[in-house]
Amino acid sequence: MKCDLCGKDAVTLIRYNGTHLCGEHFIRYTERRVKKEIRRQADLRTGGVIGVAVSGGKDSMVTLHLINKVFSDRRDVEIHCITVDEGIGGYRPPSVGIARRYCEENSIPFHLIRFEDVFGLTMDVAAPLSGESSPCTYCGVFRRKCMNSVAESIGAKYLATGHNLDDMAQSILMDFARGDVERLARLGPHKRVIPGLIPRIAPLRMIPEKESLLYAIVAGIPFHDGTCPYWEEALRNQYRDVVDSLEDRSPGTRFSIVSSYDTLYPALSGMFPPAEMGRCACGEPTLGRECKACQLSRVIRERASGGSGRSIRS
Repeated sequence: MKCDLCGKDAVTLIRYNGTHLCGEHFIRYTERRVKKEIRRQADLRTGGVIGVAVSGGKDSMVTLHLINKVFSDRRDVEIHCITVDEGIGGYRPPSVGIARRYCEENSIPFHLIRFEDVFGLTMDVAAPLSGESSPCTYCGVFRRKCMNSVAESIGAKYLATGHNLDDMAQSILMDFARGDVERLARLGPHKRVIPGLIPRIAPLRMIPEKESLLYAIVAGIPFHDGTCPYWEEALRNQYRDVVDSLEDRSPGTRFSIVSSYDTLYPALSGMFPPAEMGRCACGEPTLGRECKACQLSRVIRERASGGSGRSIRS
């Protein structure tokens, strides 16, 4: 199998357009699309701070690497790495180390925020107490609060996440299936600025997960390939199987799902204008008196004290 552009040995076949690419042309192909997405999603003509949410996995490390590469010559753009330690033994520590070392080698400010420091608990404590909800529900809410808090503290103009094409297609289908149209209107990348909430951008939103992995391998980007011990309980897995099955039968389905959403977004945005936000006692923006993260952390504390009687920090 040879590259269609230069005749060298190909590293991949892009099924949805039938192109064989060697490593060099695959890297160019990926970077060109990511640069286009960054220009489309973020206005950095006057500079600013970009916070990059980095877990240490392939997608977030590729996002950090590409944003650093795109803006390395821009003195008016600062790039900061934001890593959240959820407190998952044997899983999170190795990935934190990878992210930290990459930042040290590339002179990128590194910010680590821990669930235990913010909420007084870890996911290893919270997961068994999550009740009928998936541990991922709690983890997602807690992580979003942590990332936004750090991004706001460093004056970030945008918060970049590693969500890829597969993630986006799954999220869109999930919201449609649940009938949560308003949530669809809030799906990133965010174009509207709400005080206290740092707009999210997703440079990899049109990059399939397999291509993100291949880019990391070909470009020599370090990443942690461990699996979260709580992943099997996530509802998203069912939608991942649906999207994978559709894509396997009809290559390009993921692009069609996301493109359809992009076409609908202006109407959704008009139907659901930004709500007036207050501030929770913790400082985070909220629609009610208390933010979701504080609500859920309180639930875990009550279950911990009323159940086994053990300390929440045990």
